[in-house]
Amino acid sequence: MANHPSAEKRHRQSVKRAERNRVVRSKVRTVVKRARTAIESGDAGAATAVAAASRDLDKAATKGVIHRNNASRRKARLARQAAKAARA
Repeated sequence: MANHPSAEKRHRQSVKRAERNRVVRSKVRTVVKRARTAIESGDAGAATAVAAASRDLDKAATKGVIHRNNASRRKARLARQAAKAARA
């Protein structure tokens, strides 16, 4: 456990940030999962779901929850899956 006031403050801050990051990461996982299921089921709203997932991935990257390259890679994979499903 932290013994100095500054270390105690840093710990409090890290706990707050971790909780905030957990919420954002969970939301990203949810929207990506929704997009994937919409793509796999051939749903008409798949493009909307992919756009929502893309937007949330960008927000998470902006907030520093995930790395921007990670967000970009996930968006590209989702878009590729959607395009492949649309062709078939």
